[in-house]
Amino acid sequence: VDFAEGDEAKGASTEGGGTVMLDGLPRQKGGMADLASFASSSSLHGLARVLGTSGRLGFRQTLWGLALLASLGLFLYQATWSTATYLERPHLAAMREETRRELTFPAITLCNVNRFRFSALTDADIYHLANLTGLPPKSRKGHRPSELQYPPPDMLDIFQRTGHQLEDMLKSCNFSGQNCSSEDFSVVYTRYGKCYTFNGNKTSPKRVRQGGTGNGLELMLDIQQDEYLPIWRETNETTLEAGIRVQIHSQNEPPYIHQLGFGVSPGFQTFVSCQEQRLTYLPQPWGNCRASSEPVIPGYDTYSVSACRLHCESTQVQRECNCRMVHMPGNADICTPSKIKCVDKALALLQKSTGDSCPCETPCKLTRYGKELSMVKIPSRGSARYLSRKYQKSEEYIRDNFLILDIFFEALNYETIEQKKAYDIAGLLGRFTIPTHYKHLYCNCYGHQKCDMSTFSKSIKGIVHPEIKIVSF
Repeated sequence: VDFAEGDEAKGASTEGGGTVMLDGLPRQKGGMADLASFASSSSLHGLARVLGTSGRLGFRQTLWGLALLASLGLFLYQATWSTATYLERPHLAAMREETRRELTFPAITLCNVNRFRFSALTDADIYHLANLTGLPPKSRKGHRPSELQYPPPDMLDIFQRTGHQLEDMLKSCNFSGQNCSSEDFSVVYTRYGKCYTFNGNKTSPKRVRQGGTGNGLELMLDIQQDEYLPIWRETNETTLEAGIRVQIHSQNEPPYIHQLGFGVSPGFQTFVSCQEQRLTYLPQPWGNCRASSEPVIPGYDTYSVSACRLHCESTQVQRECNCRMVHMPGNADICTPSKIKCVDKALALLQKSTGDSCPCETPCKLTRYGKELSMVKIPSRGSARYLSRKYQKSEEYIRDNFLILDIFFEALNYETIEQKKAYDIAGLLGRFTIPTHYKHLYCNCYGHQKCDMSTFSKSIKGIVHPEIKIVSF
């Protein structure tokens, strides 16, 4: 059998000088012909239109080539931009409101802005607190001579004994229609000295089942201005205002009232409408929050920004002055007034460090309370005489010292704000799929019909090139 002659005969039988391959399919000769053959069977949209079936480049093929290159360039640009954005770890915020039958009432911490009652100070107290108060001795004879010095001060005892006592300040207390008293408050120490917290129990906090005025905490307080320290000379701790400071916070965080509290003035009834906000942040690398799995700060059961700040301040003061202030955590001795300048210098250094030496990250989950305040003047002309008889005080004293504080939930709902990861690469694929955009248009125009893939596939036949496959995203 002469194979060479048979091959020549087969080659001569093909039209246009083509050859027959082993699979029996005709193929064009030359590089462009092979490329055209590849393009006709390729799934890359538009490539077959560029090369055609003959492999020749005409005007129409040139337009198709330009369109293909422009689309490819746009795709590469969008893909590069989306990849760069993804590597930046973007995130978005989702906010919603949820309603509950009852809500946990927040902890309420209040402090009189005057730290020491003047009538409770002894001459020894004034002597020791001279750097804080700037007061001269009560006795005209002055302080004891140097050979009879006072014993070292017990600062915790001074704050406990000379601070404003809640049983004297509190004139009436009501929580959700039930009477309360000073026994429902716990003592806490802050930069204002002896303060009091309502509903600070973490294990069994009080709850409310209705929003609005009268369904929260309502207090009538006497700020006792006649007990305020006279200003003999101005110091860093001198108080020029009169009233109380209030902070609304979670049971899981200590009060940081000197920075986060708001003031309430005597002679007014202050309404504080609250809304609970539950915030969720993303950890690294999308955010900078502190996860709950990380170690807690010594002295606290739960991490919070307030606890972190107090810990940083306590560490700085102990490092510089070998003591701590009465409101700071730790086991070191409480700083005496003679070290107040050292304490101020240490805290100033900490503030100038801009958080580098002791960063306090936001916890990944926290609860805070939005507030809206409004006020009305008290007492009215009709009630002034009644209150004067009831509390055995003059009408002028009532106007200068009495205040009413009403804290309540606006409604039994809370707001959640949650950070979520934002991805854009998957959505990028759909931008370059013509059937996807046609499907949106088709479904919008014929929304009353059942818009499934079978209906969509039938409607798109004859419009889209047969080589384009319908893909559902």
